[in-house]
Amino acid sequence: MAAKQRVLEDNLLHLGGVRPEVVMRAIHGPVWGYRHRARLSVRMVARKSGALVGFHERRTHYVVDMDSCQVLPPQVSTLIPPLRALISSLELAARIPQIEVAVADNAVLLALRVLDVPSDHDLDALRAFSARHQVDLYLQPGGPETLRPLEPERAHPLCYRLPEFGLELHFQPGDFTQVNYAVNRVLVRRAVALLAPRPGDRIADLFCGLGNFTLPLARSGAKVVGVEGSKDLALRARENAIHNGLGERVHCFDANLYEDAPGVLARIGPQDKMLIDPPRDGARALVQALGPDAPARLVYVSCNPATLARDAAILVMQKGYRLRAAGVVNMFPHTSHVESIALFER
Repeated sequence: MAAKQRVLEDNLLHLGGVRPEVVMRAIHGPVWGYRHRARLSVRMVARKSGALVGFHERRTHYVVDMDSCQVLPPQVSTLIPPLRALISSLELAARIPQIEVAVADNAVLLALRVLDVPSDHDLDALRAFSARHQVDLYLQPGGPETLRPLEPERAHPLCYRLPEFGLELHFQPGDFTQVNYAVNRVLVRRAVALLAPRPGDRIADLFCGLGNFTLPLARSGAKVVGVEGSKDLALRARENAIHNGLGERVHCFDANLYEDAPGVLARIGPQDKMLIDPPRDGARALVQALGPDAPARLVYVSCNPATLARDAAILVMQKGYRLRAAGVVNMFPHTSHVESIALFER
């Protein structure tokens, strides 16, 4: 974590020319069993007399011969040997290249990419596996839109919870959610504390996803407008607001924050506070579009220290903000991936 903090500070200084006034304590959590989303590769290997299920060796297409994985939740790690046996027994075995894993708070989902139609024999074997191990199996014969549950009547509506805020957020198998639930809960708490929402505040949550920050901010009594590039995720955010009794305080819509940032800002109007949580490309168009009526307080959640540094330079040198605080988020233990959170004020 100290190394990641140095990466963040070096990027801010050398790429952005800015220093945080305060270096916040790193956000961290469990280092094992944390990865609630993963993509497992599948490979039939004759000399192994069956299938390998796991991750690729570094910079190769070879699949590691593994029977457990310490960064996956235990209930998924223990499934690797049974999955190997299942795949090896299928007539479709050589036509299953990967398995997507999604662990919700109420279910474990395995989505098999299938390149041919499963036979009746294979469907029976898949149903038996699902019942024996209490997992929801999905099949994906084509693009993401073809993903369907093997047994729709038994599939769980997936959700994760933010207990501190009394929230339950529903999501679909293909939706973006954070891989590390424990760290996400601390990150949400930190973001809300930095914004310090009060009843009646107008807060914008840009790149809002399915409401991960939107709903906790609204729980304080603030009126929150969420903007998301994905139409499906914006719809999910609205549905989650209604599900949690926040429909009157939350308004979410889909819009392209890269191509029409000035138009989006004009549409949402003046805001008291703002949260930005962009993809790796950052939010240059958005921060450049901020005008004289921009919020006095802005929290930026980043998954790329280089684009955060670039955008921080714009906020500080062109928009009159101060970088009050910044710190790292150890979302991916055992990796060099650096996520962070920063507070800007003017």
